[in-house]
Amino acid sequence: MRVPSTVRRWLTGPRSDPSVRWRYWSEVDGRPPSDPRVRSARRAIGAVGWAERLLSFQHPDGHWTSPGTSARDLYLPKYAVTNWIAIVLGDLGVTGDDPRARRAGQLLLDRWSAKGGDLSGSSGEICVTGNAVRTLLRFGFLDHPAVQRSIAWILRTQKPDGGWHCGPSRTGTLDGWEGLAAFAEIPVEERDVAVQRSIERGADFFLRHHLMEERGPRYPPWFRIHYPNHYYYDVLVGLRTLTRLGYGRDRRLGPALRWLREKQRADGTWALDADHPDLDPERGGYRIRWPAFPLRLEPPGEASRWATVEALAVLARVEAARTRVS
Repeated sequence: MRVPSTVRRWLTGPRSDPSVRWRYWSEVDGRPPSDPRVRSARRAIGAVGWAERLLSFQHPDGHWTSPGTSARDLYLPKYAVTNWIAIVLGDLGVTGDDPRARRAGQLLLDRWSAKGGDLSGSSGEICVTGNAVRTLLRFGFLDHPAVQRSIAWILRTQKPDGGWHCGPSRTGTLDGWEGLAAFAEIPVEERDVAVQRSIERGADFFLRHHLMEERGPRYPPWFRIHYPNHYYYDVLVGLRTLTRLGYGRDRRLGPALRWLREKQRADGTWALDADHPDLDPERGGYRIRWPAFPLRLEPPGEASRWATVEALAVLARVEAARTRVS
């Protein structure tokens, strides 16, 4: 994929974060894991930059901020405690090779594992369980019995229309993206027939809605770019998930891809639009019951390395999928 040289240098130069460099060389430039530039960036993740700063606040038992002993202590206050920071670390490329990630993952498993399979402190929410599974897979816990039970739980809670929903509902919603994103982290060779069929049904649900259309007026926060996303949806979240699952050449991505290209700035970069919680007061009815503390890696309104590498990675996967077909 052709990227302006100024943007490439901005993303891969010494002032950039190693997580951004790793993603650029591997996902945008398409270099293999053995490539020296990919390996160099990968080794630096957790040693310097965003991931290192987050890890520096971790306590010896694996938690952040709240040392309590309950499941809720890993979740509240949003977005300053263990659950939320672990999700971001997984996004940044921290893996189970880092013992600090293993400690955090084990702590989540110890406190959140439920007999029924959900990983949400028994609250039964796909948004929490899907994010936890996605993070635990990145931290190397694929074969853990609790993670396998949770994968089965995600399968059972998929709606007849192919989507998921964090609340009581017979139908899915684009907001319930976490189950599909969790399945995207399962290596292709490890996906059984049930998981693959669930991915196909889930992908079709999102594609039928063009990643942005549900009943009623459009929900403005979906059309703003954020990071971290936590459990919130936006169109870039949908594009990342669907293209990583191999749907880059599906024509139903067209409206979402046009939106993404329209968000590109004149200098070739993308910006973050807002921090979460970013809620529309005019619609939705969703309210936060507890105080929330935004977790910010970059300021909104300015050129964002993370948003830019995310957008370029989506476009690179689309280009590669279409090239293979032609």
